Amino acid sequence: MTTLSAARRKGQSPTARRDRKDWKGWVFIAPFAIVFLAMIVVPVVYAIYLSFFRDQLVGGNAFVGFANYVSVLSDPKFWGSLGRVSLFLVVQVPIMLVLSLIAALALDSARVHGAGFFRIMVFLPYAVPGVVAALIWGFIYGDQFGLAGNINHLLGFDLLQPLSSNWILGSIGNIVTWEFMGYNMLIFYAALKVIPTELYEAAEIDGAGAIRTVFSIKIPAVRGAIVIATIFSIIGSFQLFNEPQLLKPLAPNAISTYFTPNMYAYNLSFSGQQYNYAAAVAIVMGIITAVIAYVVQLRGTSQENR
Repeated sequence: MTTLSAARRKGQSPTARRDRKDWKGWVFIAPFAIVFLAMIVVPVVYAIYLSFFRDQLVGGNAFVGFANYVSVLSDPKFWGSLGRVSLFLVVQVPIMLVLSLIAALALDSARVHGAGFFRIMVFLPYAVPGVVAALIWGFIYGDQFGLAGNINHLLGFDLLQPLSSNWILGSIGNIVTWEFMGYNMLIFYAALKVIPTELYEAAEIDGAGAIRTVFSIKIPAVRGAIVIATIFSIIGSFQLFNEPQLLKPLAPNAISTYFTPNMYAYNLSFSGQQYNYAAAVAIVMGIITAVIAYVVQLRGTSQENR
């Protein structure tokens, strides 16, 4: 009644006042909406448009429908690169997340001396740009001038070969783990800090020790954060590009132009001038990544609600 009478005194109807408030809301979100449309929606729509065309010797750029997608799904190079990043995901992501969780639990336990220094040291690699991190580790891995080469020279034989075909995927996984372990640690640490202290008090009364508290209270409480970190890590694994691209000059025999799907699309586009086919590769990878991330989110949400 108060709002209605105030609106009548000002000569405005309640409907008009509500409409004006709605417009104010749109004004606030307009900057984000403009950037989102210009930087996300428009490029994706344009990539989808490109993927339905193909440059031909006769007829030029012609509409071919889903022919590019059929070619992608039967391309052994694409499936080889997808299998490589899938193996990378299955091995590297669990190792990184477990190490991040252990570091977060150590910080939360308040038993680590110099916890502030430890937190900064673990997080610091994330502040290093990805290009710089790949270059740093490239010099460490170098068999002629790096740390690995110096150790081999000292021993008199090639013990360490991080840039060989057998070890290159593990070497890249080491770089990615070094880069993002601190980021995931902060996600887990933030989730641990919001656990109600009443749960710890109840566990102490029941006689639960530190290990039991970790597995019965802390890890179940941060399950949502683990799901989020897993989704981010899955997306990052399928987007793997910087590290292999920068290490390729040091390991040309181990890293091909189609080592990862992103490298394959990049080289198709900028080296092979096959923009339409590269767009199809990118769209297929985007769909695969979205489906896998959605499945992980559904499973994580269902387990969290049990």
